[in-house]
Amino acid sequence: MAGSYFADRVTADFSSLSGQPAGNIASDDLIGAWAGNLKGSKTSLHLRTNHQVVLEADRATVRSNGYAWNRMEGNGDPLWEVWGTYEHHLTRSSAGWKVDGFVFRKTHERGNRWVKATPGQ
Repeated sequence: MAGSYFADRVTADFSSLSGQPAGNIASDDLIGAWAGNLKGSKTSLHLRTNHQVVLEADRATVRSNGYAWNRMEGNGDPLWEVWGTYEHHLTRSSAGWKVDGFVFRKTHERGNRWVKATPGQ
C-alpha cells in the first residue's frame, strides 16, 4: 500500500544521515529498503509533526519536523534516535497526489549507530 503514495521514481536525499548523495530510485526499491531494514528484531517509531503545505497548481511542498526511535538488541546500547526536518515534494496527476522527492535534514542524533546501520532480522 505504501507504494500508492509515491511516483514511480523518487529523488530521495538522506545525505545528512548517510553521507551519500541524493539519488533518484524506483519507489518500489526505496520501500523495499525500508522494509528490509525495519523488520523483525528492530523496533521502530517514526513521527512527523507541524506540517506546512505550500500548493502551486499541480505541485506541492510539505515541510515537517521528524523524529525516529529505533531499538535492537545485539551490540551494546540498543537505542538510536534521530531528529530533523523533512521536505517532501508532490505532483498531482490523474492518479492523485504522489510524492516524487524528499529530503531529510538531520539536526541531532544520539545512541548506537550500529542500531541505525544494521537491518533487523
